[in-house]
Amino acid sequence: MSTYEAAGVDIAAGERAVELMKSKVARSRRPEVVDDASGFAGLFDASFLLRYERPILATSTDGVGTKVMLAQQYGKHDTIGIDLVGMVLDDLVVVGAEPLFMTDYIACGKVVPERIAEIVGGVAEGCRLAGAALVGGETAEHPGAMGADEYDLAGAGTGVVEASRMLGPDRVREGDVVLAMASSGVHSNGYSLVRHVIKQAGLSLDAEVPELARPLGEELLEPTRIYSLDCLELAKSVEVHAFSHITGGGLCGNLARSLPSTLDAVLDRGSWTPPAIFDVLAGHGEIAQESMDRTFNLGVGMAAIVPAEAVDPALRLLSERGLPAWVLGDVVAGSGNAVYR
Repeated sequence: MSTYEAAGVDIAAGERAVELMKSKVARSRRPEVVDDASGFAGLFDASFLLRYERPILATSTDGVGTKVMLAQQYGKHDTIGIDLVGMVLDDLVVVGAEPLFMTDYIACGKVVPERIAEIVGGVAEGCRLAGAALVGGETAEHPGAMGADEYDLAGAGTGVVEASRMLGPDRVREGDVVLAMASSGVHSNGYSLVRHVIKQAGLSLDAEVPELARPLGEELLEPTRIYSLDCLELAKSVEVHAFSHITGGGLCGNLARSLPSTLDAVLDRGSWTPPAIFDVLAGHGEIAQESMDRTFNLGVGMAAIVPAEAVDPALRLLSERGLPAWVLGDVVAGSGNAVYR
């Protein structure tokens, strides 16, 4: 007799995973979350939007890319969800939006309740760090389509910003200053190249690389830094014209998206020293600087463009919040590019 279980789908395991993740998800709860006894939908009370003159909803969706393959290989699943939140919710804050809530989707070859709970626990922790609620999600078992130990995850988030306070290229002016906010490492971009370097160089994730203070796998799985609350506080406290989330495409590629077509950002490469992991990757992979620039964040995870008079208070605020930041460059007349001096 054919059954769903015989086809490889374990409903009981899925139910146990839900029970295991409940307490983790609860840590991300906001007051606006409304319980849905059926569990079919995530509910969020939007009545607070009445305080806004013209509320603009912002939404973003993303995944973690092939970094999940390293998490599976290394057997570490509790932080990859934080990476997902970083990729989704920190895109919202670029326009000045406060992240409100998020949903996630996990596809796997086999539901292992403890592993799914670890993954979702990471998503919930990331949401907590971003000030958002994890209001729902889905775990789908795909036997035959994915290996038993394989999984992928994606998510979508929603935020809100007052229309008059939206940030972006139209606010940027000549004479503005670009501030860099430190990344926690590689974050979640460029991992196809990372995995290629590991394979070609014959490196193990357990390798003790002299330049690093911990095993290579630990370094590469360091979760993405969440900037949402820091950026929102910065925009509340000083004048900010634009943010740029440094993801795929590197520093110059992403920063250019936050510039008008008449201005350039001229960056000082000597203003910071990239974390050692980037030298390790470049050395073992014989990666040219141009390719490093296009692929990785090189130690800058978020950038802010502010007027010159806001530089000192902005840097002071970020320092007080424990986020390393520095002057990265200046905004000058140009054609909408970010370039190095």
